[in-house]
Amino acid sequence: MAERWVHLLSFFLVMVALHRADASVPAMFILGDSIADVGTNSLLTFSIIRADFPYNGIDFPSSQPTGRFSNGFNIVDFIANLTGFQISPPPFLSLVNSQSSMDEQFPKGVSFASGGSGLLDETGKYFGVVPLGQQIQQFATVQSNLTAAIGSEETEKLLSKSLFLISSGSNDIISRFPVIGGLNNEDFIESLSDAYDNHIKNLFKLGARKFAIVGVPAIGCCPMSRLSDDNDNCHKEMNEYARDFQTTLTALLQKLSSEYEEMKYSLGNAYEITTNIIDDPPAFMIAGLNPTNLIYKKYSKYEIKGVIQLQLLSKFSDFKDVKSACCGTGRSNATFPCLQPFATVCSNRDDYLFWDLVHPTQHAAQLAAQTLYRGPPSLVFPINFSQLVEDD
Repeated sequence: MAERWVHLLSFFLVMVALHRADASVPAMFILGDSIADVGTNSLLTFSIIRADFPYNGIDFPSSQPTGRFSNGFNIVDFIANLTGFQISPPPFLSLVNSQSSMDEQFPKGVSFASGGSGLLDETGKYFGVVPLGQQIQQFATVQSNLTAAIGSEETEKLLSKSLFLISSGSNDIISRFPVIGGLNNEDFIESLSDAYDNHIKNLFKLGARKFAIVGVPAIGCCPMSRLSDDNDNCHKEMNEYARDFQTTLTALLQKLSSEYEEMKYSLGNAYEITTNIIDDPPAFMIAGLNPTNLIYKKYSKYEIKGVIQLQLLSKFSDFKDVKSACCGTGRSNATFPCLQPFATVCSNRDDYLFWDLVHPTQHAAQLAAQTLYRGPPSLVFPINFSQLVEDD
C-alpha cells in the first residue's frame, strides 16, 4: 500500500510539471465522474470505487495504474491535449498538502472528478466518493486561493477564459437500477435537471463562464448492463433514461445561457456518439468524422521516467467488439471487475469499445474526445469544444 501511494504521489507531481503547454485557454477545471477521474479516488482512503490496481494503466506510458478507469489515457487527457495542454490537470487532492504545488497548479487548472459520483449527493454516498456538489466546494477553495494570490480582478479574468469540463449523470441513472418504486421516470429526470441547474449556477457565481459538458452515454449498452439480458442486448429502459436526460439537459442549458449572457457552453451528445459507434462503427467514421481531417497537430514529447509521447493517432480502426469488456471475468468479461490476478485482459485492446464493465478503452476515449472537440452540431451542440475554446 505504501509503495503504491509513493508511486501515485510521484506521478501526480510529474503531472503538475507537464500540464501546461501551448494551451488555448489559461486553465482547465475538470468535474464529474469516472470518465474524467485522473486519480482522485486513489487519494480517498475509504473509497471502494478506484482504479489504482492492474490491469488499469497497462497502456499508459509508465505501464502502471494511475487512478484512471482505463487501460491508458482517458477522455479528458485527450481533450486537454487537443486544447494545447500536454495532459489533464492533476487531482485537487494531490495538491492540497503543498502550498507551493497549489500556487503553481491552481492558475493552470485542476481536476475534481471522482469515480462513482453523481449529480445527486446520495449517488455513491456509501462508496466513499466526492459528489459533484462537494467538488464545487473544492473549486471554491481554489477560487479563494487564486483571489488571495493574484487578486479578485485577475482571478475573474482567468476563470472567465478557462474551460470547465463536466461529465456527470451516468451514475445517478445506473444507481436507479434495479431500484423498484420511488420517483417515476419524468420526476427522476427532473430531479437530475434541478441538481444540474443548481451546480452550474454555483459554478457561474464562482467565476465559471465556459462550460464543456459531456452528456450521459448509452449506459444501457455497457457490458455490465447487457448482463440483464440473456442475449446480451442493451438495457432498453436504462438507455431511455439516458436519452431523456440528454433532451432535458439540452433545454436546461439553452435556458441558462439565455438567463446568463456571459455563459457559453458546448454539450456533447454522448448518447448519440456511443449508439452510432455501436450500431455501425465504419459508418460513424465516415458520416460523423473524417479521421484524416482531425490529425491537424502533433504534440511534443515529454518525460515520465523516460521519453513518451501523447499524440493523435493517424487513423482509427473499426471496433471489432462493442459488447464485451476487454478486461474482466466471466460472461462477456463483465461479471467481475478488471482486477489482477482474477481478470483476463485482451491483447488487441484497440479493437474493443469497452475496457471494463462500464468504461471505454483508451482508443474509444480518443475517438470520443475527437468527436467532442471537432464534431458536427448533430453530436456537439450548439458549438463543439474547439469553437468554445476559441470563443473570446
